[in-house]
Amino acid sequence: MALYELLDSILAGMGYELVEVEQSAPGKLLRVFVDRQEGGVTIDDCVAISNHLNRLLTVEGIDYSRLEISSPGLDRPLRKESDFARFMGKRVKVKLRIAMQGQKNFAGFIRKINNGVLDLEIEGRILQVELNNLDKARLVPEI
Repeated sequence: MALYELLDSILAGMGYELVEVEQSAPGKLLRVFVDRQEGGVTIDDCVAISNHLNRLLTVEGIDYSRLEISSPGLDRPLRKESDFARFMGKRVKVKLRIAMQGQKNFAGFIRKINNGVLDLEIEGRILQVELNNLDKARLVPEI
């Protein structure tokens, strides 16, 4: 089982969502970004997850020297259709793999997500973007 799938299933069972996994090199830093539907992630959550994953990774024989657990931050990355549905109405920045209308970078509001197509409102008009054309998508922090 791949590391992402393993962590995703374990964290889901604990009531968390796996957002991203970064591994600097095998046997080095392993950074895990988690979120929760309600209230976000606290330091106590990070400690509990770290303690649980330390034991799990040892049992699974996954080599790492340092484990970091973190929230995804205010500019949370969005990857799955469920991410876009959760943050409907929020402002996002997206970078496309293949340019549309002569550009790859857009910022707008999530208006709809359906069958892998994102409706992004940009200056009063709707741009439809296929999720498989997204290189990156992040929330724009509300301050």
